[in-house]
Amino acid sequence: MAYCSLERSLLDLERVGQLVRIREEVDPYLEMASIHLRVHEAGGPALLFENVKGSRFRAASNLFGTLERSRFLFRHQLEHVRQVIRLKNEPMAALKDPFGHVGAAMAAFRALPLRNPLHKPVMHEEIRLSEIPQVVHWPMDGGPFVTLPQVYSEDIEKPGIWNANLGMYRIQLGGNAYKPNQEAGLHYQLHRGIGIHQTKANAKGQPLKVSVFAGGPPSHTVAAVMPLPEGLSEMTFAGLLGGRRFRYCYHEGFCLSTDADFVITGDVHPGENKPEGPFGDHLGYYSLQHPFPLLRIHKVFARKNAIWPFTVVGRPPQEDTSFGELIHEITGDAIPKEIPGVKEVHAVDAAGVHPLLLAIGSERYTPYLPVKRPAELLTIANHILGTGQLSLAKFLFIAADEKGHLSTHDIEAYLRFVFERIDLRRDLHFYTETTIDTLDYSGHGLNSGSKLVLAACGDPIRNLLTELPEALHTAPGITDARLVMPGVAAIRTGPYTTAEAAEKAFREIDGHLQGSLQELQGLPLIVWADDATFTAERLGNFLWVAFTRTNPASDIHGVASFFRNKHWSCEGPVVMDARIKPHHAPVLQKDPAVERKVDRLFTKGGCLYDKR
Repeated sequence: MAYCSLERSLLDLERVGQLVRIREEVDPYLEMASIHLRVHEAGGPALLFENVKGSRFRAASNLFGTLERSRFLFRHQLEHVRQVIRLKNEPMAALKDPFGHVGAAMAAFRALPLRNPLHKPVMHEEIRLSEIPQVVHWPMDGGPFVTLPQVYSEDIEKPGIWNANLGMYRIQLGGNAYKPNQEAGLHYQLHRGIGIHQTKANAKGQPLKVSVFAGGPPSHTVAAVMPLPEGLSEMTFAGLLGGRRFRYCYHEGFCLSTDADFVITGDVHPGENKPEGPFGDHLGYYSLQHPFPLLRIHKVFARKNAIWPFTVVGRPPQEDTSFGELIHEITGDAIPKEIPGVKEVHAVDAAGVHPLLLAIGSERYTPYLPVKRPAELLTIANHILGTGQLSLAKFLFIAADEKGHLSTHDIEAYLRFVFERIDLRRDLHFYTETTIDTLDYSGHGLNSGSKLVLAACGDPIRNLLTELPEALHTAPGITDARLVMPGVAAIRTGPYTTAEAAEKAFREIDGHLQGSLQELQGLPLIVWADDATFTAERLGNFLWVAFTRTNPASDIHGVASFFRNKHWSCEGPVVMDARIKPHHAPVLQKDPAVERKVDRLFTKGGCLYDKR
């Protein structure tokens, strides 16, 4: 089914029992987000808020809350999309089997954007920015945000839709020092297409025209987050996935998505920034207030009976987790095709996506040598860390599996494979003073930190411990120790205060553990955490704590560590100091009073009584 609007897709979901209407008045300040989080956590339906306090517009969330629901929305087009992407990577396939790819050719035709000078649903009325539902998601947020925006910009040197960029960059609608109805904040991170457009506009001393689309066919939202192959635009992909051409027009120099529910147009002038944030983000922490480009509002449009789409991000898994699963299903082996030698790459959602990548690669450089050691894997690792948003990764585990049984999606089995084989004297490779994800506050400044590649191949060199060694129970300062998984332990001491105090505490632990190196050979990793019990409780907790709170260059220690030819190594376990540090952003926490208020919808007689 080709949806012409967001409402049509919601009605389709309602038809199959995958949508609940909330007719009771709900406050966009924290209440709507709280309801969304509870329903999503329970695997519940999409939500349509029909009575939003302070706004005449309805709002919808959790549209993509499960992979099954996303598959349903795009059920008629998914296979055609996969065919087109495969043809992009393997164009000879169409020549070998032209009749087998007729469906892909028809889908590709429907992907061509359609300029629409006559029928413009989104221009039904012009409104003020403040009339949009002012959804505030977390207690410390700096104001209301657009969390499912499609932000459109064009290359000033190559204007027009064919060289445009559509990305999902959050928009702050109010709060802070923004002038009401006149200004908004535009937050985008490293390696984003809009940054190239703004750089070119700045160089010419001209403002960058930006359009923010919200709503419309669901395929438009997905297109804004897709990592597309070079030469395939987001607008083309939106038509391909939705089975309906992306319709647009121009009004006063701004591009409008005519099928959108709302369009916000504005200019970004050279050198104009204002503090944006804080915002409760997808790593499970707040991203703090920093200067980001100022969007001077030009006009805001809404279609008749428009619906405002939103999502809530926080510690994974959340609705954006389903986005990632859908993207993986669609793109399949796109990354392996792009990077020679790569078999799999998995950005781990439980660790906040960018902090942790797991990869499987080839190791073919020296098949004539009896001892296997990473060689080609290191070349592949450099390629991965130089590719698009993969370059934001902070930890990259990469392994070669000659038998072909390994999968990056069985995370515990993958880590066991690596920990059985990694040589801590040779296979840890640091990148210092480099870039990390903008949202990651474990580094030493905005966008700044370090990376660590951990490479492993060959036969196992150790048997992983399945019980805690006695040395951890008797080490000075350790008040709790838990086994996370075979070969990995979590320990607790006092809280982190300063780097000097942390170094002193580790030296005491190190001095004790060096006397038990043989006992510790089966324990390659120790996570130093504020709460060892929580960290070891389940794999997701370990992944979140260890990889979101650690900056490799400053927070990784090693028992009996040493340098050889400027390469850092250790004889005993690697110790990751994953305690919360003073420079880290606060952890997201719900407001108890708001939680009590929304209980009314989930108690007997409430419209969401059986939805959690």
